[in-house]
Amino acid sequence: MTRALIADDEPQVARYLRDQLLALWPDLQIIQMARNGVEAAARIAELEPDIAFLDIQMPGLTGLEVAQGIEGPTRVVFVTAYDEFALQAFEHAALDYVLKPVTTERLARTVARLRSVPPLPAASAAMAQALRQLAAAPGPARPRLRYILASQGERAHHLDVAKVRFFHADDKYTVVASVDGEFLIRAPITELAAQLDPEQFWQVHRSTLINLAWLDGTRRDEASRLFLRMRGHAGELPVSRAFVHLFRAM
Repeated sequence: MTRALIADDEPQVARYLRDQLLALWPDLQIIQMARNGVEAAARIAELEPDIAFLDIQMPGLTGLEVAQGIEGPTRVVFVTAYDEFALQAFEHAALDYVLKPVTTERLARTVARLRSVPPLPAASAAMAQALRQLAAAPGPARPRLRYILASQGERAHHLDVAKVRFFHADDKYTVVASVDGEFLIRAPITELAAQLDPEQFWQVHRSTLINLAWLDGTRRDEASRLFLRMRGHAGELPVSRAFVHLFRAM
């Protein structure tokens, strides 16, 4: 049985990757879920998994630094938000990678390749050189949130934030109003606002965060209170006084 380790400092992403891998590769054994680079390096040295799925941007040690320190036969698959230019280096050295946001289709191709190609020997000269170059190059800034794991009933869904019209806090949960329906997450509005692109997502109320791409128009009532209309959404969203200034130019 093939044994694998997953290392990612974002628990939701790690769980999503685990669930997708097990669905695509039922006889794969996930032996460890590491939360940072230091833990990943220690567990790889101790357990010697056949495959390590490493997020590149992790605290403690990056995925590249972890890979550089592997002395056994563990095969590395990078889970990365690197741009296309950097990915050429991975491909040139025959390094496996999965680009974030992780899709089932892309992961299925990686699984097929891992199952069909014999395990690689310890890092070749070409791989070692590519790892050194990538580790020395300026890494990407931690990417803005581009996808989110949300629930609908008993099912979890991987959502593209570009399709989200707005987020609205509701009791213990935050409602994700997407073009694909309504979903629930536990992340508070303030946390989402810090992770999303501020040029695209504006907080308009202590409980509401909107995607400007879906803004259809504004309306003021007799008391000069401001309301927003979102494309594809029947109701209106109130803007609190603290955020009215954002719309003065509109």
